[in-house]
Amino acid sequence: MTRTEICITGFGGQGVVLCGHIIGHAYSINAGYEATMVQSFGPEARGSACSTTLVLSETEVLYPYLQGLDIMVAMSSDGYEKFKDDLNDDGILIYEKDLVKPSTPKKGQTACGIPSTRIAEEIGRVIVQNIVMLGFFAAATTFITKDEWENAVKDSVPAGTEELNLRAFHTGWDYFDENYGEGKTAKEEVKAEKAAEEEAETAAAEKVAEVAAADTD
Repeated sequence: MTRTEICITGFGGQGVVLCGHIIGHAYSINAGYEATMVQSFGPEARGSACSTTLVLSETEVLYPYLQGLDIMVAMSSDGYEKFKDDLNDDGILIYEKDLVKPSTPKKGQTACGIPSTRIAEEIGRVIVQNIVMLGFFAAATTFITKDEWENAVKDSVPAGTEELNLRAFHTGWDYFDENYGEGKTAKEEVKAEKAAEEEAETAAAEKVAEVAAADTD
């Protein structure tokens, strides 16, 4: 990866900027590469439009602004609508499933969603929905190691909340694995095996019925 451009968008109060900060911290401080971040806020701190853009690179970032959007993380429908046309033809859309209803991706684009707000509520603190989303993002992109992501989370969140935030991170990571990654493949294999067993049992039962019918005749 020489240069990857990311936009995280949502509304104030969702932790958009912290999410971007952790991505930059993980990639630059922990992994040893280069990262820049630019923030944008609406006129009000909470509830208004909010976005942050990052440029990740293996070499020095000479221009910190977006030239072509590789990955969009959409936590709100307004943010999605604002930036969706900027996503590259081979870009990745990561979105909040309960808040964003994306249009059909262009050929070559990838889209994957997670109900991060609902999951955070189930964890017990809706405020960690951004960290749930971060875990999902980390599993989807595989830029760096899981340990480097975890250390960035611990270094960036308020003291005393590390355990809660790591739980949120792991939940997001696991959701991707179970629904889009290796976990999904494993579940599909189990489902296929079960279907094959049921089909074999049905065929055997039909065979027994045929033999019984022939004996009766």
